[in-house]
Amino acid sequence: MDVARVKALALNAGSSSLKAALYEVEPGAALAVPGEPVWRGAVDRDPGDGGAAVRALLRELPDDVDAVGHRIVHGGPRLHAPAPLTDEVKAAVRAVSELAPLHNAAGLEGVAVAEERFADVPQVAVFDTAFHAGLSAAARTYAGPHEWAERGLRRYGFHGINHEYAAQRAAHLLGRPLDELRLITCHLGSGCSLAAIRDGRSVDTTMGFTPLEGVVMGTRAGSLDPGLLLHLLREEGASVDELDSVLHHGSGLRGLSGVSGDLRDVLAARDRGDERARLAFDVYVHRLRFHLGAMLGALGGLDAVVFTAGVGEHSAEVRAAALEPFAFLGLALDGERNERPPLDCDVATAASPVRVVVTRAREEWAIARAAAGVRFAADGGHVGGWPHLKQAA
Repeated sequence: MDVARVKALALNAGSSSLKAALYEVEPGAALAVPGEPVWRGAVDRDPGDGGAAVRALLRELPDDVDAVGHRIVHGGPRLHAPAPLTDEVKAAVRAVSELAPLHNAAGLEGVAVAEERFADVPQVAVFDTAFHAGLSAAARTYAGPHEWAERGLRRYGFHGINHEYAAQRAAHLLGRPLDELRLITCHLGSGCSLAAIRDGRSVDTTMGFTPLEGVVMGTRAGSLDPGLLLHLLREEGASVDELDSVLHHGSGLRGLSGVSGDLRDVLAARDRGDERARLAFDVYVHRLRFHLGAMLGALGGLDAVVFTAGVGEHSAEVRAAALEPFAFLGLALDGERNERPPLDCDVATAASPVRVVVTRAREEWAIARAAAGVRFAADGGHVGGWPHLKQAA
């Protein structure tokens, strides 16, 4: 391994796809200044194929990889920082897999395939929940019996890899220290979540015990009255498995519109006069505004709103509609409803006291950087050389 840089492979496993990218990461590389990958690949995957699609993708890579970083969605109550994938860490990930069943299983499958392909290379877990691990007791605790919290039945939050990157990237674009900013980061993709970030730390977020809570998503409903679920179980004879399927795959934009979980398809149907699609979009925006207000309350002030991930990056209409009720804060989006600004930019007018930033999600870069930092530390470097990176004990 070149001591000046680490060749770090990032594997970002979803329930039906895998994105991969190889970076050459220098010690001290800033998260907010992403490098360009020397290789990138993606593949659709079937959970029943035994990892065949992943193996085919990784066969394209040379053998000289120094570290492999894996996105693991749920780290549970113990895993709060990038960690070498020891047997103990794998067991801890499996123990919480039922809380993110599709994603954690996909992550562990990617680990198994990468261990075959790169047998002598350190494998590192990078957790979506880690950035939110410092939530206060008030922010993380559900108001059920106290024993719930003692058993780990609490709010964890997700999309932390990208929320952290988006916050640091926004500070870089604005030319201001992150520890002086109050930010709302909006990760709007197929899955959606918001985070309130003060002084570089997550102080609140919309997802909770699982990735089902919060804003409306592509196929997930977001927050629901739990009494509604009890009604479906008791009065309408729904089974737990049926509810699980509906909540994960048959709700949100897809469930309301009957068209698709892809916002582009919903908007196209709305524009053709489809009233169910119109309602789906209106509900999506209404709940997004609701949770934006909640994040604002957690911060006690606001310096910038950051939009990222597929919808956040590409839908000017969603950005404008979400922020419209907050015009009293001085938010201004010149031409935002009809014009797409370049990514990674500050799009508010210079006169606005609150800025609006649009930035591309760079999860693979963040994963590779974290894996490289763990490898660098293991080889005698010091983690302090990697800004904002802590190594798990």
